[in-house]
Amino acid sequence: MKYFKSFSESLKNMGHNDFERLALDLFHFQAAENPVYKAYIQARKIDPKKISNLTQIPFLPISFFKSQKVYCGSDPDPNKFYSSSGTTGQVNSKHYYWSETFYLEHAKQIFEETYGSLSDFHILALLPSYLERQGSSLVSMIEYFISQTKSPFSGFYLYDHQKLSDTLTASKSSGKKVLLIGVTFALLDLIEEFKEIPALNNLIVMETGGMKGRRKEMIREEVHDQLRKGFQIDAIHSEYGMTELMSQAYSKSDGIYTLPKTMGVYIRDTHDPFAYQDRKVGGMNIIDLANFHSCAFIETQDLGRIDRSGELEILGRFDNSDLRGCNLMLN
Repeated sequence: MKYFKSFSESLKNMGHNDFERLALDLFHFQAAENPVYKAYIQARKIDPKKISNLTQIPFLPISFFKSQKVYCGSDPDPNKFYSSSGTTGQVNSKHYYWSETFYLEHAKQIFEETYGSLSDFHILALLPSYLERQGSSLVSMIEYFISQTKSPFSGFYLYDHQKLSDTLTASKSSGKKVLLIGVTFALLDLIEEFKEIPALNNLIVMETGGMKGRRKEMIREEVHDQLRKGFQIDAIHSEYGMTELMSQAYSKSDGIYTLPKTMGVYIRDTHDPFAYQDRKVGGMNIIDLANFHSCAFIETQDLGRIDRSGELEILGRFDNSDLRGCNLMLN
């Protein structure tokens, strides 16, 4: 617990040059204090003392969050966890957290570093599939963001498309930015029901997640083209997050994500999980320093590549992986 508090304070004021130092410090802590990660490292016959740079760090397969309590130290509070969504018959991931307050404040810091103060926004959330279950980290984050806006227009709209359309119209002259964040199928349902969504110069449309089995899967370009036309805007934004992470990345167009300072991504070869490659499509290994209480080094089933400017392009997921909560559309 003392380490958690100390490390969380280090993250608040860290610079980009601090990433490697903090990641190596966190690795050596988790290699000793996280029973699941420790056992995995031992099974790989890796000596943590010999790890001296980030490319040597072993990444824990994300599937461990389905079968194990991935947590440092003693058993976590059984009531403090986020869970993933999934289709019937799937085992959902559980991410036990140390402090929900830390998660929400950390999420706020990332958002405001990307988009500016939440007090300058109205936030309209269209997240039916997330609201219809318990334990969604996304719902907790957006609920907190809504409270921070202190706006009478902000709120969850579930399936009430008429009220949402009326709110968009009413907020047009407010002078504040409007963030409409929604699961992809719900945003498409909205523009199909209302053929003429009011055009707003201050509107940001952000999609998070996929079709959830409600509509056929589509490539990202097709979805974004329909949404751009439906909302009469130039670009569609996206949020990348998952149950097993405490940090989020945002894209302001074309599925190109800028990473927050607490995240790093390495692209592994699709045929050799222990080899890395530059500017090619591969599996995403993510370092999330905000996962200091669980495991910060995660081998995901998402596909991506790092472009020449160092930004992340997310392309989809491996064919044999589960349909995850934040389902991505293949490029």
